[in-house]
Amino acid sequence: MDYQKYLRTDNFPHIWCSGCGAGVALKAILRAIDELEIAQDDIAMVSGIGCSSRTTGYVDFNTLHTTHGRPLTYATGLKMARPDMTVIVVTGDGDATAIGGNHLIHAARRNIDMTVVLYNNHIYGMTGGQASPTTPIGDIGTTAPYGAIENTFDISGLVIAAGAAYVARCTAFHAKLLGDLIKKGMEKKGFSLIEVLAPCPTAYGKLNKKGTGADMILDQKETAVRVAKAEKMTPEELDGKTVIGVLVDRDIPEYIESYNAAIARAAQ
Repeated sequence: MDYQKYLRTDNFPHIWCSGCGAGVALKAILRAIDELEIAQDDIAMVSGIGCSSRTTGYVDFNTLHTTHGRPLTYATGLKMARPDMTVIVVTGDGDATAIGGNHLIHAARRNIDMTVVLYNNHIYGMTGGQASPTTPIGDIGTTAPYGAIENTFDISGLVIAAGAAYVARCTAFHAKLLGDLIKKGMEKKGFSLIEVLAPCPTAYGKLNKKGTGADMILDQKETAVRVAKAEKMTPEELDGKTVIGVLVDRDIPEYIESYNAAIARAAQ
């Protein structure tokens, strides 16, 4: 496929560090869009603040680079005003689950029709390596020099519990699978979230002696387990592993359809 037609090449080179998983995620998004043959003018991509949220600056769609933690609120208003648009939100673990955590829960609860691609690199990479809600207990951040002590968010589990129609998880290593999961999320009517485990060698990796970006991606190969295999494993066998694939796919009422139905009832 021709990736160039989807990119604002005048904004290159990009700001992402060598070994970052953001580029893999961007390519997977573009591949999903190309396979679905969605016109560029029919796509609105919304982002907040962070390494992940720089994505909107590099793609030739209708784009909004919004405030920290608020991309889902902008995307909700956009989708309500233009339900014909394909709305994609690109965000990160800090942007979506710390300052934006409440918005994430309620966007999933409403089940509004949009696709969220959440880059989870376990840290605030852009602003200095602070611990995020997904920094594993015991791991180092600049705000946790002796190790993080707070419980770690299971982002996918949180969104499933909140009521999303479709939730999937993947790693940067499994690039082909990632594109397939994003494509399925975009085809799904309702709120879809794809959690991308994206290595951050510069901040998280360096602070925690994880090696190079290549080392971190190869580690994902060893620790990731597909859903079908995980279902046959014991809790002990799954310890230290990450389950990837489609975690939930259910047909439930979508918000805008319910909203329009309520208006119709009120007008009777």
